[in-house]
Amino acid sequence: MTDSEDKGYTVQDRRFLHKSEEEKARIREEEAARQTAAEAQEAPQETPQESPQEASQETPQPQITFSSFLISLGSSAFIHLGDIADPGTGEHTKNLPLAKQTIDLLVMLREKTRNNLQEDEEKLFDHLLYDLRMRFVKEAG
Repeated sequence: MTDSEDKGYTVQDRRFLHKSEEEKARIREEEAARQTAAEAQEAPQETPQESPQEASQETPQPQITFSSFLISLGSSAFIHLGDIADPGTGEHTKNLPLAKQTIDLLVMLREKTRNNLQEDEEKLFDHLLYDLRMRFVKEAG
């Protein structure tokens, strides 16, 4: 076997130098056939289009703000404290190490953002941390 047969392809010289007119015509036909086959494979499959009415019925996503980020982290901590049902299982389970880790994460974030938040964000942050710390002490004690 030659190297080209080992790799599963053959090399053909497609340059028109020293080729007869018949060879040039055959090469053009092969190129046209290959191009047509490639275009047919690249043509997108027809997929059903959503009507504008169906697209407008999708649930809008809430705006992402720093306050919504804090509430998300706080909700996670409350889930680990057992106050809120786990959305995946629907059960109230306690995992105090994960609750502590989330609270510690919020404390670190609070220190890094001190004096760099709007007044309402600072109040939300302080109240959230206070509530989470009190709930954790109650559960851990």
